Parts: sequence; structure tokens; C-alpha cells
Amino acid sequence: MTPWLDIKDSQFGLEALPYATFRTSTDATPRLGVRIGDLVLDVAAAAADLAALCEGGLDGLLAAGPEAWAQVRTEVTRLLGDAACEEQVRPHLVPLAEAELLLPFTVADYVDFYASEHHATNVGKIFRPDSEPLTPNWKHLPIGYHGRAGTVVVSGTDVVRPTGQRRTPDGIVDGPSVRLDIEAELGFVVGVGSEMGDPVPLAEAADHIFGITLLNDWSARDVQAWEYVPLGPFLGKSFATSISPWVLPLAALEAARVAPPEREVPLVGYLDDSALEPWGLDLALEVRINGTLVSEPPYATMYWTAPQMLAHMTANGASLRPGDLFASGTISGPEPGQRGSFLELSWSGAEPFKLDDGSVRTFLEDGDEVTITATAPAPGGGRVALGEVSGRILPAKERP
Repeated sequence: MTPWLDIKDSQFGLEALPYATFRTSTDATPRLGVRIGDLVLDVAAAAADLAALCEGGLDGLLAAGPEAWAQVRTEVTRLLGDAACEEQVRPHLVPLAEAELLLPFTVADYVDFYASEHHATNVGKIFRPDSEPLTPNWKHLPIGYHGRAGTVVVSGTDVVRPTGQRRTPDGIVDGPSVRLDIEAELGFVVGVGSEMGDPVPLAEAADHIFGITLLNDWSARDVQAWEYVPLGPFLGKSFATSISPWVLPLAALEAARVAPPEREVPLVGYLDDSALEPWGLDLALEVRINGTLVSEPPYATMYWTAPQMLAHMTANGASLRPGDLFASGTISGPEPGQRGSFLELSWSGAEPFKLDDGSVRTFLEDGDEVTITATAPAPGGGRVALGEVSGRILPAKERP
């Protein structure tokens, strides 16, 4: 099917159709939108029979389940691909510039994983140069921690430099982080929940995962380094996590599925996907700071898959809720130009990197703006876009 709109060469064609929650200056009511080119379709206004699934934005659709997800995508594809629908649909297309993109869904819980072997290896080499880079458990289970759902913000939200305790050569100080970093990640959005006490098996992951969104898990490395033993990250991570306003459904990613890296260590039953068709995703990310391209992380190299992460986070019987968000952890490839954090790009500050304006960075400075974008293979060739996630660093605030 070919869209009747003139969107030639757009990576937001019928193969993509990502969802957002938006409002306009003339109607402050949040509603469900679908992007086509540089326009946003007001789904409920264009298709009254879908209105019950669109109330308030994406939240209702997430909870409705796979049959409803397929129904809405099929109908939206028809409305935008059948020229006979133009008269019905065109009045409900909003120019992107006139749409205020909101947090796409209500984040119920947030979990961050550590699924990249290359990232984990780099971090191990930086902090434990005389030891094995990977911890003994790393290839036995996808390591993760619980983040703070209330500080997940939509792309474009400014991020205030966090303040916290850090260890210096002169002792412990309380002040603004001086090693503020990014983490280029992929977020997985849960639709259908599960019952407490019932783990979600690998084979049922697609019944629960609605789609993906780009994510930047801002990190205060100096605060994190002092606080994380023995219980893991806390204030060094919880101050802000940015996500894209666009959620691309799994249905748009069939052509992007690839086999994950070969497993080198036998896995316990609930993580063993050898009898299934395990899938990673062939996504090409780009990280820019103040417009300078500094990294191109490849998601296809991620060791742990989304179904394995979901199976592990429910293995103890923990329940899922609509709107749960779990993230991949920093995406890094094997090459220096594929590192998804400034910690790695600057090798903990030892190797500053240059921007196009001639300035150099090791970690983020006030006023810096970071933008992460990504594309995936489209079913008929070409690429589909995931949108972008961006944020700008503001100076730290004084404690009251």
C-alpha cells in the first residue's frame, strides 16, 4: 500500500507509524497520534470506532493487548494508504510543528539493564584494569537495577546538573557532578501486564512488549562511583531519564530482527532460547553533542535480548503493569566510534574528544545538548526512523 500523502523518501512512512501522545494549542486534551511524514494523525478523530482505545493517549492502547494493537495499526494503515479515505482523514492531520508531544505513556515502573558485552567490557577495563572485565555472573543473567519512574521525562526536557556526594583527593564533598554523562539506550514499552507470582516465559514476550523508544539514561559518574557499593546505582542515575516521544511498535520491526551474538555460556532454563528463534534488532544509532556526531552504536551487537530481559525481570514472580519500561543499558559496539557513553568515548577522561567547533569534551558541560537518533531496516528496503531523544544540560541549583 502506498500513502496518498506526498511523503516521498520519508523514514516515517506506512512501514513505521510510530505512536505518540500529543495536544495542540487549540485543544489541550491529550490524544493518541500516529506520525506519517511530518504530520501527526489524530487517531480518534479520524476513526471514531477506535476512540475507546485512544482516550488520553497511548495508555489505553497499551493495556488493550495484541489483538487491539494489530487492529489499530491495520486501520491506521488503511486510512493513510487508501486514497478513498483522504477526504475523511486530511482534516485530522496535524503539522508536526503544531503538535506538543507529551510523555508518550504513563511510566509504571522503570528497570535498566546492562545488556551490551562491549559496554560492560569497556567499563570493566576502565575500573578494574587488573581483573577480568566481566563480572562472574554477567553471561549467566542479564544484570539490571530498578530506576525511578517519576523522573522519566520526554525528549526536549532540560536536565539540571545533579548535585551529590563524591569522593575527591581532598575528601568527600557535596556539590555538582563534574562527570556528567549520557547512556545511549533502547527502551522497551510493556503493554499487557501479568499476575504477581507468574513469570513471563521467553515465548510470550511479544504478548507483553508493545514497542520500543529511544532512551538516554543520564548518569553522574562521580556520584555513582561513591554510592553504588554494595546496593548499586541510586542518586547517580535517578535524577533524569529521557525518552523519545515516539513509540515504534514491534510490528514495524519484523525486517530488523537478527540473531543475537552466539552464547558462550549455557543458560538456565528460563533464559535458554536455543529451542526458539531468538531475536535481536538491527538498529543503527547516532549520538550527537551540539550537532557533532560522536558515536554510532549498533544495537545488533547486544548480548541479551528483550525477551530474556523480560523473562529475567519476572523470573521471581514480579508482576508487569501496562506502561512498564525496561531499558537495554548502554549500547556500545566493538569499535571506538561505537561507544554509547562519554565514559567510554573519553576512556574515563583520559582521552578527550573534539567537537566540530574545536572544543573538547570528556564529560558534559552546562549548555551541552545531546541528541540520539536511530533507524531500522524497512520491510521493502530502505529505513524506518525511531525519532529522536534530546536534552540540554542546565547548571546545578544551589541546595536550599
